[in-house]
Order: sequence, then structure tokens, then C-alpha cells
Amino acid sequence: MIPLRSAISRAGARREALACLQCPKIARTKSPSAVRGFLTSSNRKTGIAHQSSTFQTAYFSPNRLFDSLKPIGGRRRRKASGPEDVPEEHVIPPDASAQLSAFSSALPTTSLRRKLAAFLALTKPRLSFLILLTTTSAYGMYPISNLLTLDPAMTPLPTLSTSTLTFIYLTTGTFLSCCSANTLNMVFEPKYDALMSRTRNRPLVRKLVSRRAAVLFAAGTAVLGLGLLYVGTNPTTTALSAANIALYAFIYTPLKRVSVINTWVGAIVGGIPPLMGWVAAAGQTAALGQDTWRDMLFSEQSIGGWLLGGILFAWQFPHFNALSHTIREEYKAAGYRMLAWTNPAQNARVALRYSLIMFPLSIGLWWVGVVGHGFLVGSTLANGWLAREAYRFWRHQGAHGTARGLFWASIWQLPILLVGGLVTKKGLWDGVWRQAFGQPEDEEDDEYLYYEDEEEIRAEPQQRPRSGSAKPSTLSTA
Repeated sequence: MIPLRSAISRAGARREALACLQCPKIARTKSPSAVRGFLTSSNRKTGIAHQSSTFQTAYFSPNRLFDSLKPIGGRRRRKASGPEDVPEEHVIPPDASAQLSAFSSALPTTSLRRKLAAFLALTKPRLSFLILLTTTSAYGMYPISNLLTLDPAMTPLPTLSTSTLTFIYLTTGTFLSCCSANTLNMVFEPKYDALMSRTRNRPLVRKLVSRRAAVLFAAGTAVLGLGLLYVGTNPTTTALSAANIALYAFIYTPLKRVSVINTWVGAIVGGIPPLMGWVAAAGQTAALGQDTWRDMLFSEQSIGGWLLGGILFAWQFPHFNALSHTIREEYKAAGYRMLAWTNPAQNARVALRYSLIMFPLSIGLWWVGVVGHGFLVGSTLANGWLAREAYRFWRHQGAHGTARGLFWASIWQLPILLVGGLVTKKGLWDGVWRQAFGQPEDEEDDEYLYYEDEEEIRAEPQQRPRSGSAKPSTLSTA
């Protein structure tokens, strides 16, 4: 190897080039034009060939043995490899409907599983499960001591109590109502769903289900779901479910292409299911004549349901604003009016504002006596985590991974809050505590029993003369 003039002495060069006397002869058979250009060039004294010469790349590169290899980790090497070599990072999980559609399309056309998977994809399973969680959590948090328990006083044989049967009707009817609303949402938007990566694989877009079959499926699930709610719960719960179907399918869905107010309308849709669960539980203890919709929705006992509905209403904004930020360009291309691209700064402010509103709403549940003191600790930690991520999202305007952080914080914060409310329900652990530590009953119960016995004692002297005077009269008549 004969060293040429050092590359350090040249301006803009950083490495020293080496040449071999035998290599040009070998390379002549592969690229004679490149070798000729190098040998006849005025740059041969400096050891630099023409910039477009493959000879320079193949020979003068100090790492020529590794030029054909792909770059290994490291930020600089990933940048040098180009954007096409870097796999796209999935900020949000794939849509469940799209996954079911892909599974359905891989099955034979005549397969029954193909049809079932396609119709299940119409229901948006993840969203439906979330709605069921909020509805049943509100039902379970209603202040009834024997909720979801067996009631042996009704029958000597073990049987499901009225509350458990109502729970089954509520869950089934709510799920079927969700299926109807989500299917109608897809029926109205196949043309626009095809423009977005999250929704382009939905069953109606991929022609796995016909539009007519989807409409019939939506109508059938709506009739069956509302019927079960009417029979198993009460008319007020049924009316709330019917209103939610209409609000989601016929108002929120077309409004997405008109105004950013659609996000607030969608938040109302998310806040109604907890109120449905609360009203369904309240209907079991309502006295005759006090079970009207005004009593169910606007009495003093309905405050807990409105607070739970408010929590779900406020939760929609940090959750959806973070999600929409990650695909804001797709929303813009599809023509959906979302704050994420029309006003990104307001989008971040709204997410932070409603994250902070979660604190007073959670404290309100404890204040009205729905949950115990443990809920204050758990909800403060969960809401603090959400508020922290919302603040970072607002401060960086969704950059540096803050949108992804807020999205995942909202995914975990809501189940923690709802399950925590069920676990810390007021009076849930009183019986267990008494059995474990042998605490006596409350003094109020003892005082009530004492006064009741005292009244019976006072009534006995008045009854004795009457009974004594009645005896001689009976004897005299005999």
C-alpha cells in the first residue's frame, strides 16, 4: 500500500486516502470509465476522484468493507439512511374494527366466522367495552347496601336478586345500543373512513358487509337493546339510551365535518352512560309515584350520577385531543373539523383545562357520600398523573412524545378511577370490618331499640286494666 498525500491537508476532508498499485487493474474490468476518469483527472495528485465516480466509493472510503452494510443503531446513522429506512412508530394502537376486518378478510368467503368477525367489527368492540365499564361502574356505586347480592328473604331457595337481574338487563341492553350507534356511524362515513389510516380497513370500506346488511343490523340491535332496557330497568334509562343513539349517529357524526363543536357533542355522548347506570339502580328503590323522569334525574339522590357523568364528559377532552393530535393531518385531509389542526394551541389548552376539572368532580363524589376517604387518595394520584401529562402536552404543543404520553395516561386513568370508586364505595366494607374486629353496632341503632322498648313498657299499664275488667264481664254473662 502506497500512501498518497494526507487528506488532512485538504480543505473539507477528514480522512486519509490509501491506494494500491494493483487495485486499478482489478477495478478496470468492473468500471473502466471510473478508473479512466480518475487517472486522467487533475485531482489524481490529491487522491480524489470525481464526485460521481463509483471508484471513489468502492475504494477510497476508509470503511469500504462496511459500505454495503445497513447502518446499525444510533441517531446519526438512522438520519443518514433516510426516512424510508426508519419504521414508522405507532403512537396509538390499531383500531379494533380494522383488526377484525383484516382477520375476516383472511377467512374463506363462505365461512361463518368471516361474517361474525365482520359484524363484530361494526360494533367497535373497544369503545363498546369502555361504555359498558362506565355504565356498570355507576350502577355499582349507587348507595344500596345489598346491590348485586343474593336476597334470601324473597325466596327460600338461592336465586338472583332483583338488582342482579337488573344488572344483566342493563349490560346487555347497553351493549346492543352501543352496537347500533357505532354501526350507524360507520354507515354514514365509509367514503371518509377510506381516507384515514385508522379507519380505511373497516368492514364497510373493505366491502366485507353490505350497506343494507349494516343498516338492518343497526336497526335490530337498537330495537332489541332498547327493549331489554325497558323491560329490565325503567323508562328513563331507556329514553337516555335512545337519545344517545340519536345524538351519536345523527348529530355528532355529520357535525364532525361542520364545526369543532363536535368534540363537545361527543363528550356529552360519553357522559350519558354513567347516568344510565345510576338511574337504573335508582329505579329499584323508588317508591310508587316517585319514579318519574324528574325524580330520577333531578332529585337530591341523582347528584352522584351527574358527577360521574361529568367525570366522563371531562375525560373525553384529554383523551381525544391527544389522539387527534397524532393524526391531525389525516383528519385535515378527510375534511373533519378538529381542534388538532384548526387551532393546535386551543386543542392543548382544552385538554389541560378539563384534566384539572377532574379534581373537583372526584372530590364531589366523596362530598356527597358516594365513596369513602380512600377514593380521595386514589383519585388524586390518578388525576395528578393525567394533569401532569396534560401540562406537558400543553407546554410542548404535542411535541417530544407528549401527545402519546397524555393518550396512554388517559387510557389508564379512567379504569383506575372507576374501579377505585367501586372498591371504596361508602359502607361497602362496614360489615367486613365488624366481623373481622368485632366492633359493636352503631349507637344510633341501640338508642332506637331502647326507645322502642320504652314505648312498649309505657303501653303495658294502660292495657292491663282493660284486660282485667273484661274478665268479670265474661264471667257474669256465663
